[in-house]
Amino acid sequence: VQLQASGGGLVQAGGSLKLSCAASGRTFSSYGMGWFRQAPGKEREFVAAISWSAGSTKYADSVKGRFTISRDNAKNTVYLQMNSLKPEDTAVYSCAATRIRIGLGDAPRWYDIWGQGTQVTVSS
Repeated sequence: VQLQASGGGLVQAGGSLKLSCAASGRTFSSYGMGWFRQAPGKEREFVAAISWSAGSTKYADSVKGRFTISRDNAKNTVYLQMNSLKPEDTAVYSCAATRIRIGLGDAPRWYDIWGQGTQVTVSS
């Protein structure tokens, strides 16, 4: 599986963006997926995760209630809908895939395939 994130951009505080992560390969539906972000000078931070079946999701406290992760296995794509964006959401957002099918990981080491990031900038 190879991953490519897109959908980032510049948005005003309070606005919305929807990120997409397109996967190549025929086994996408067997992978758990996650979104992470990294702001300049900061460590990579967990944002959200979704199980291979889309039956379970997990969010960082900082985005809970504002962000929604979803997936369409027919389109080999995972999404991150981001609403009520804040300046502190500014970061490079990356998607990742894991072969681990039990539980939802919130640590980078849980994931073994990473896509190129997309920049999200929220202006105040």
